[in-house]
Amino acid sequence: MNKKLRTLQTIHESGAVLIVRLESAELAEQVAEAAIEGGFRALEITLSIPGAVEVIRRLAAKHGPNGIAVGAGTVLDEHSAYECIRAGAEFLVSPQLNPAMIRTANRYQIPTISGAYTPTEFVESAEAGADILKLFPTEAGGVAYAKAVLAPLAHLPIMPAGGVTLENVGEWFAAGVAGVGVGSYVTKAWQPDGDFTRVSEAARAFLAAVAEARR
Repeated sequence: MNKKLRTLQTIHESGAVLIVRLESAELAEQVAEAAIEGGFRALEITLSIPGAVEVIRRLAAKHGPNGIAVGAGTVLDEHSAYECIRAGAEFLVSPQLNPAMIRTANRYQIPTISGAYTPTEFVESAEAGADILKLFPTEAGGVAYAKAVLAPLAHLPIMPAGGVTLENVGEWFAAGVAGVGVGSYVTKAWQPDGDFTRVSEAARAFLAAVAEARR
């Protein structure tokens, strides 16, 4: 199967992308490893993390052969996109519509998740070639806003990023989203005692809730 199609299939089957946005490369890698242990198969390592590209390189080399899709987040320009692709990123995520990033990714057959908020931005992102449209910022409108946007745009694969919890994940899927992005519920589960097994436990619980919501 084509690599791009395989990555999109992984994201679709998972129904969830873990957004890893933490203070250091070491912490991000520890959390990512624990989340993978808990069942996550699609992880976004944001470029806001110092040394993020090397984290992507290590995780992709280690887990890519096992069907884990390690992507790059907060990709704001064409140069960053190419750097992440060379490091092994299997998908790219931006907080906004960035045609240059999407064009670069498409050139190398790497899926993109492009940030949008208004109906105009969603349609323009789809026209630019984005594979998945990230509803961002999610907290501003919540489930009700997603449902309203999806009423006329149900054909678009929209994924909220942030504001998704164990308690409301079912509401998001009922609204018609294609998948969800989750961050703090899983990535900060190790606090306050530094026990990273809590991340694995949170990952299992969240993924179970996603599976239940999609039945």
